Amino acid sequence: MQNQHHLELTWLEDCIALADTLNFSRAAALRYVTQPAFSRRIQSLEEWLGTTLFERNRRGVTLTRAGEIFVKQAPDLIRSLYMLRDETLEAAGNAKPDIIFSATHSLSFSFFPNLLRNNKTFARFCSFRLMSDSLTACERMLIQGDAHFLLCYYHPHMHINLEQEKFLSIRLGQDILRPYTGIDPHSGQPVWMPGNKRKFSYLSFSAESGLGRIISNSAAVNKIKRGMKIEFVADLAATLLAMIKDGDGVAWLPQKLAEADVQNGSICPAAPEHNDLNIPVEIRLYRPATKMTGVAEELWEQLVSEQNRAVLLNRS
Repeated sequence: MQNQHHLELTWLEDCIALADTLNFSRAAALRYVTQPAFSRRIQSLEEWLGTTLFERNRRGVTLTRAGEIFVKQAPDLIRSLYMLRDETLEAAGNAKPDIIFSATHSLSFSFFPNLLRNNKTFARFCSFRLMSDSLTACERMLIQGDAHFLLCYYHPHMHINLEQEKFLSIRLGQDILRPYTGIDPHSGQPVWMPGNKRKFSYLSFSAESGLGRIISNSAAVNKIKRGMKIEFVADLAATLLAMIKDGDGVAWLPQKLAEADVQNGSICPAAPEHNDLNIPVEIRLYRPATKMTGVAEELWEQLVSEQNRAVLLNRS
């Protein structure tokens, strides 16, 4: 291959998307371009590098050895370039005032607004931008430098696509995932009840969802798997909540998200006597271990100080 191009940052981001999906169609959709245009950009990157990063064959797409090495380091390079841009703008007095958060869907409307309203630390900063998506997409935003922070649910048994040595996190809260179902208008009883030896319709989160990763690895859910009949799979907790209200099945939802509908009588816990089906989770905030903009670093320091004070209070 001959180097006939100037390197474009877009190509690096395309490469990460393709490495994540190993599928040209899905990666092109994630990057909001047509597949032919996406393929040309990957080819241009390979020509600039002088080597092939991806093997294409009838069975699909795989990374070459060179591709594995490149993809491992490319996210750090992308983040560094965006950081350099932000620092340059900040030094020139042209910095964007926004602190950018990526947050999973349910937390973006069940936790984040209250965090801004009730936490005095946030009131000191000028403006925030929130980008809401699946955990997979939010991880990608953080890795590529499109967001300063990632807000998500966390459980020790879940897989998270953030290398421990490259990202820091603190706990901002906690919640419980519980099975919920609709209420029969005639009997006033739960429509579905897991664990009573009768098959029940299960409304599942997708693997792209952070809650889906947690629930799929939960011993509490796996032990009643034989009684489940998967009726529907979705990324959004709001979608599953609407289906629960209509009596379509059982879904594990965050208690904070479901509590208003429990109080107004539109849904109820599906197995209140089975505490072993509940899954305790943390709400965590992630950031890159590398330096961020001045305002983002200041916010992080304040949040860490608050957390340390809370730990000391709990011990005393």
